[in-house]
Amino acid sequence: MTTNQDIADSFAEFGDLLELTGANPFKVNAFRRAARACEGESGDMATLAREEPARLRGISGVGESSARHIVELVTTGSIPDLVALRKAVPPGLPALLTIQGLGPKTVRLLWESLAITTLEELAKAIDDGKLESVPRMGPKSIANLKESVAARLASGNAPLRHRLGQSVPIAEGILEKLAALSGTTRTAYAGSARRGRETVGDLDLLVASTDPKAVKDLFVAMPGISRVLAHGETRSSVELANGMQVDLRVVEDSAFGAALLYFTGSKDHNVRLRERAIGRSMHLNEYGLFRAGEKEGELGPLVAAATEAAIYEALELPEWPPELRESAALDFIPPAGLLELSQIRAELHAHTTESDGELSIVELAALAKARGFHTIAVTDHSKASAQANGLSVERLLAHIDAIREAEARVGGIRILAGSEVDILADGHLDYDDETLAKLDIVVASPHTALRQAPEAATARLLAAIRHPLVHILGHPTGRIIQGRDGLSPDIAQLCQAARESRTALEINCHWMRLDLRDTHVRAAIDAGCLIAIDCDVHGPSDFDNLRFGVATARRGATPTTSCVNAWDRSALHEWLASKR
Repeated sequence: MTTNQDIADSFAEFGDLLELTGANPFKVNAFRRAARACEGESGDMATLAREEPARLRGISGVGESSARHIVELVTTGSIPDLVALRKAVPPGLPALLTIQGLGPKTVRLLWESLAITTLEELAKAIDDGKLESVPRMGPKSIANLKESVAARLASGNAPLRHRLGQSVPIAEGILEKLAALSGTTRTAYAGSARRGRETVGDLDLLVASTDPKAVKDLFVAMPGISRVLAHGETRSSVELANGMQVDLRVVEDSAFGAALLYFTGSKDHNVRLRERAIGRSMHLNEYGLFRAGEKEGELGPLVAAATEAAIYEALELPEWPPELRESAALDFIPPAGLLELSQIRAELHAHTTESDGELSIVELAALAKARGFHTIAVTDHSKASAQANGLSVERLLAHIDAIREAEARVGGIRILAGSEVDILADGHLDYDDETLAKLDIVVASPHTALRQAPEAATARLLAAIRHPLVHILGHPTGRIIQGRDGLSPDIAQLCQAARESRTALEINCHWMRLDLRDTHVRAAIDAGCLIAIDCDVHGPSDFDNLRFGVATARRGATPTTSCVNAWDRSALHEWLASKR
């Protein structure tokens, strides 16, 4: 099955290969725009390519030739023009584009001037001093490049992807140790982890310190390291036992903001910032924002470097949240304030020992209360989820009574009697309407038949969204990141129905799900839908996954007003009651 990401990756490769071969810049940029458009599109482009190819032209950023290539890829599995372009470029050349600091223009220059076409040839050219003759390759750039190439070769040139929820705790654990050193003034993780992407390649860590040697020495000696890949003047790199590569850069505190901005990315966002700087007679790099010097390529006085905010201000831009830096565009600002983690006040999807959870009702409520929540919903599984000890109608009715009794005992927090009700394959819910009406909240979720055809999946989920007693559509696709694709419904139709029925679409916070995904969230927000951000709590630590759901919401540009979990108690319960 061809996914939107497959199409986007093909167009991104098209753009890189065209630039490597010296193609017209307008053509190169057209393919890159198409790549970004496909990556951000919430609807299933493969379905459009097969059934309504003319509608592809209605997607902003997709032109006539791009639409034709999408149809080719979906229907035949390849794009003839891309296949031919691959043959025109030495096979080892695209791998050079994965090295930090090497863009298509520089790679092409290395190819044409020094006949470098592989990582090994690049490493040898660096050692032989040949890069010193290449324009814009100063000693510091060459030293950084040498470290990057050495690290990539040492890792076998096979970067892996790791789930966000596994990667961020690793980064935080390492930084906690480095922050304890006496010379450390600031620490941060950057890259795709800071942008909140659902998977992370290498971890990028930044430390500002007055004692760089102590930081680097501690870093390469930490437990859990399988091998040291690089240990240079400003950069050290290690491979962990799980195969993850972690890169550490030690910088001066005065330039920490510039380094954080640069290494957070994305590449497209950084390119646009540099272009904006040039348009204002300035130059932006990882060391700061500088006035242009008197001579071409020369740096003038420093304008800003200590903080990202100062750099954005000098470029006459609002400070962009890291989660929104995937895009190259600089004209989008969240309409009513982007959702913050601290604004979440309710958990609306949680399980107890009555089904497959680890906590009693009282224990669950106490944890939610300790976090400052005004509401916790107990939503144990319905009877169809036998593997999760789902509740029969009789057990559910007794469970409702137990929830009411627990609410009176705990005090200070509203405990809702709810259920995570299975959406059966035909769209029916697992309890009858009389039973559902007795619940304060209904989260309807798909758990089985997750390989349904898109049309059947859409009809199934639409039935649940439009059901008058359903409040939330839980983890709508049922996907598991790096595990299963889940359902592929027509997201646009779901969003329209959700807006009309005032049914919230859930972002399940567990880092194995993050479902809705970021592009679907953006489609939902654009359509005017309500969003629920829930931890799907089964044990105490699951509450800590909230930050990953919020990061996904922020990547989808979710304003606080659209998230039901961020509403005050009266607004939330008024909405819940409206479905009764």
